[in-house]
Amino acid sequence: MKVLIFGASGVGTSTLASEIERFTDFKHLDLDDFYWKKTEPPYELKVPLAERNMNLKTAFYGCDNVVLSGSISTWGAEWSQAFDLAIFMYMEPAKRLERLRKREEGRYGSELLKSSSLQEKMEAFLLWASKYDLENFEGRSISMHRSYCAALECPVIELDGAAPLEVHLKMILPVLR
Repeated sequence: MKVLIFGASGVGTSTLASEIERFTDFKHLDLDDFYWKKTEPPYELKVPLAERNMNLKTAFYGCDNVVLSGSISTWGAEWSQAFDLAIFMYMEPAKRLERLRKREEGRYGSELLKSSSLQEKMEAFLLWASKYDLENFEGRSISMHRSYCAALECPVIELDGAAPLEVHLKMILPVLR
């Protein structure tokens, strides 16, 4: 079975996918691992689309049961046919942005206090993430994801990202078994 979990940055897609992997025989693939080149600091250089698609296909089709977390809607039309189930997660923007800020502060720790470039990078990321719910935003957005839900050729389950992880697991694990 092939499962996609997607939504805005910070809504909990990777967390849910990791827990699914922990409780089942599904392999979790996080799109960030295919989208970004391994750099230090991370998230500096993107992998070209053709290369990331090739790498993802190798990993994705190499697993019988896989749960993919992240936004794949712009990676090619072929991905709209690749899944048996999709889970779209949404969360009220203020809560999501608060969660993202805490995640970024945890990621960079005390280095964030010392580095103005890291602070600028974090604020730019949070500004980008805050635009998800804007109607005319051309990046990853709620309207893009709603359109992608309609284009997917599989059932789509919507989850409230603010709900406890245990609630999500109680709902999703029986569907996967």
